[in-house]
Formats: sequence, C-alpha cells, structure tokens
Amino acid sequence: MSSRNKLNYTASTATNAPFMSTLLKAAIVPGVALTVVGVAWELWVRLADVKTYLVPLPSVVAGRILGDVGYFAGHALVTVLEAAMGFVLGAVVAFAAASLMAHSKSLERALYPLALLVKVTPVVAIAPLFVIWFGFGAFPKILIAALITFFPMLVNTVIGLRHVDRTALDFFNSLGASRWEIFIKLRIPSSMPYVFAAVRIAVPLSIIGAVVGEWFTGDRGLGSVIIIAHNNIDTPTLFAAIVVLAVIGVSATTLAAFVERRVLFWHESMVLM
Repeated sequence: MSSRNKLNYTASTATNAPFMSTLLKAAIVPGVALTVVGVAWELWVRLADVKTYLVPLPSVVAGRILGDVGYFAGHALVTVLEAAMGFVLGAVVAFAAASLMAHSKSLERALYPLALLVKVTPVVAIAPLFVIWFGFGAFPKILIAALITFFPMLVNTVIGLRHVDRTALDFFNSLGASRWEIFIKLRIPSSMPYVFAAVRIAVPLSIIGAVVGEWFTGDRGLGSVIIIAHNNIDTPTLFAAIVVLAVIGVSATTLAAFVERRVLFWHESMVLM
C-alpha cells in the first residue's frame, strides 16, 4: 500500500471510529433495558400463569417470528414501501407549501387553516373514505401516510426557512442577490436543522399511517396481519407483528439520525451530540 493510500485509510478509520463508538454505546443501554424487560415479562407470565391468548411469552413471540421469517418479512416490506412513498410525497408537498408560506403572509393565512384541518382530522375517519375513492390498492395507504407526515414537515420547514441570520441576509441583499438565490443559498441551508427535526417526527408517523391504512384497505402489510390476528385471537402473531413494527420504526429513526449527522456535521447541535 502506498503512503498516500495509507494516509487516506488512516484518516477514514479515524473519522469512522468515533461514529462506530457512539453507535455501539447507543445500542448497549437500550439492548440491556430490552433484555431486562424481556426476562421480567417471561418470568411474570410463567409465574402468574397468564393465558397465551392474553399475553404470550416473549419466547413464543420470538419463535413465531423466527419460525416464519418469510411471512413477516414480506408483509414488513409492503408496509415499509408504503410508508416510504407516503413520507416522500408528504415531505415534498409540505416543503413546496412551506416555501410559498415563508415568502407570503397572505398565503400562510390562506393555507395554514387547511393544513391544520388535515392535522386534526382523525386518520381512522379518513381511511374508509380513501378506500371508497381510490380502491383497495397501495395508493390509499400511501396517501394516508403522506397526510400524517405533512403537518410536522410543513410547520418546521416554515420556521426553518424564516429563521435566517439577519447579518447574512443583509450581506446577500447588499450583493444584489435575487430572492431565488437567497432561497437556495441561504434559506434552505439555514432550515435544515428544523427540517431534520421534523423528519425524526414524521418518519415514525408515516409508518403509523401506512399501518392504519392497511387496517381498512387490503390483505397485505403488517396492519392486515394485526387485524387478522386480532380476529383470530392469535395473540402471538399479533405481538410478533408489533415487534417487527417496532424494529422498523427504530431502524428508520436511526437511519434518519445517521443522515442528519452526515448532512449537518457543521451545525452546533451535532457538535454537542
């Protein structure tokens, strides 16, 4: 290996080492906590002789998942794809609306009540309507995930686009920068901490939206697994689906945090983490 390659390898190792160390430390405490909860749960169910149809043993739930990995993986993939597409759709529409609202108080006064209406309307009330309007395919579930994602992304993005350093804004104006140049080169970079804060909230919500949609609109996805297991009083399968959903939610949130650290490495919030 040449000296230049050795230098690059050493620099890469030095950069990744703190991240890997932080990731390991972050995984140890939750891992220990989950182990303690699992052991306590197992002992309580055995000692109290709780019926399986009420609360199954963790070992039974784990056996259900490991015994039919393909079944749960297939349904989990459907839910993840619906949630991901819903999140992207909701985030894109929210960013477009926030960009207009950040530049116009009149548009904000016109659009914000509509966004608030979407926020306060229960998802379980909208889902049956989407089934009637759009059928039993994936599209209604994607729309539900997008709707539940939209509001937090909108509010945080508007705040972020308006939270601009006054000195930097005056400097851009002194150079004769256009509103478009200020938006691209100043407002968007300044809004990123707020946008990623919204992403951390919206990612789990998109999964919830997809699952709620699956309760009403089909026979695929973890939401349908939960409904079928509930109707059959198949508690181990119901708990297994919930565990898989929890793993998906934690993984998605961790991925969002990883991307945030990579994109906002320059921001003071990342330095303090």
